[in-house]
Amino acid sequence: MKLRIFQFVAMGLLALVVSGTPDLVRADDGAKRGLFVSLTTDDTWSAAKAILFAHQKSLKNGHDTAIWLNVRAVYLADKKRASHVHGLMAEQGTSIQDMLKAFMADGGTVIMCGACSKAAGLTKDDYIEGVEMGTWPLVESWLFRDGMQTLTW
Repeated sequence: MKLRIFQFVAMGLLALVVSGTPDLVRADDGAKRGLFVSLTTDDTWSAAKAILFAHQKSLKNGHDTAIWLNVRAVYLADKKRASHVHGLMAEQGTSIQDMLKAFMADGGTVIMCGACSKAAGLTKDDYIEGVEMGTWPLVESWLFRDGMQTLTW
């Protein structure tokens, strides 16, 4: 009986693949998707990995990409805070702010959580140039866009 169920399921999956895989399953359909990265930590090792991924793997491969700095991550773009980076980026002397600026220079979007900024006592004037203060309409326009993928660090 188990073999028959397995065969039935396998045949159904094969029929799905042969008849045309839905766009949500197919990664090589040529359509560029977007990436919305929710970064919640001010840990520079984690942040560097998130920014590097968003920039080098998503944005530079043609995907519309935004990084939403929320919770403690709002401190990462504060002009007054040092942002040491661990690992490969440290050897190049690159800071988190440098990484965010390069990401934005290449067309990426950095959005600050407005409520988190307020809780941290930070305003737009405290942040590096180019970041956008997040309002719900701005975040919603990214988060619920067709083809948008999300990733959290």
